Formats: sequence, structure tokens, C-alpha cells
Amino acid sequence: MLKSEIRKTFKERRKYIVPFELNRISEACTKIVLERFDFNGKIVSIFLPIEKQKEINTYDLLEEISLRGGTIALSKSNFTDHSLAHFKYEKAAQLEVNSYGIPEPKFGEEIPEVMLDYVFVPLLAINNEGHRVGYGKGFYDRLLSKCKPNCVFIGINTFDEFVVIDDLTPMDMKLHYCISPKGFYDFR
Repeated sequence: MLKSEIRKTFKERRKYIVPFELNRISEACTKIVLERFDFNGKIVSIFLPIEKQKEINTYDLLEEISLRGGTIALSKSNFTDHSLAHFKYEKAAQLEVNSYGIPEPKFGEEIPEVMLDYVFVPLLAINNEGHRVGYGKGFYDRLLSKCKPNCVFIGINTFDEFVVIDDLTPMDMKLHYCISPKGFYDFR
């Protein structure tokens, strides 16, 4: 399928996820992440959920990584050049929801992308090689291309399935891992 068709299909499927089910999915994904990775002393970029898109809730993951010695970096979107800047998370008062429904830091110490050890990547769907389909603006592909070579890219998938993406480009960055409610996938 084309990315545009995949986006439409999976956005539509997300509409039918009830809050209880989304909480169950989010908890299952958080548990798998915490069992598989050690974040102590690491700088971790985490996306915060766009509630209207029924994205996986990553707030518990943020708290757990902080408690386990990780430093959280939250992104702020630049819609002019489709880039992401990262800021150290210190407290909930830093956050505000932008006009697209994305919770973002309104202040904080900036963290360059080359300092990131882990990047959690939102996605609508993923193929069995680690290529994802996002919302189509390329924010994360740009970010991942600027990260240091040993930075680990982790997708979190609402659904336990792979898709076929017919229109991949050289700009599409491949993830190293993907977590879903029932699975852990290694694409390295």
C-alpha cells in the first residue's frame, strides 16, 4: 500500500479504540520497554501523545525512565522547516499543547540531537524491516538522520501487525526496534 493509504487506514482504525483499550495497550508497551532497555545515565527522547489521534500514552514511560536514572528530552516542533528541537524535561509545568494537539515544552535546557542515546518514535504502522509510516511531514526522519551512529531508535506501535509499504524513499529512516502490545521486534 502507499503511505497515504496506510495513514488513512490506521487513523481510521484508531478512532475505534476505546480509552480502556488504549490504556491497556499503553501499559503493555511500557512494560515491554522497561524489561528490555536500561536507561540509567542515558538521554532519552520521548514523544508525548496527541490525544485526539489516540496515540499511546507515554507519560508513565517518561516517569519510569526518569526514576531509573534517565534524562528525558522532549521535542518541540518547528512547522516552518519540519524539524524538532529537544529540551530537558524537568516538570509538567513546562508543557503546553500546541495548535496540532502536541504536548511540547515551552522552556528548558536545549539538548542537541547528537546527545540523544534513545529516540522513541511515534508511528501509525510499520513494515517487517523497521520502516514506519508516520503523519507524513518527515519530522522524525530528519531528526533520526542527525543522531549519533549508536543512538537507538524505538517505535511504539498500537497494533500487532506489519504492513507492506510500496513507496519507501531513501529519506525513510529505519528503526532498530519496535514495541507493540504483544511484541518486541528487532530490525538490526
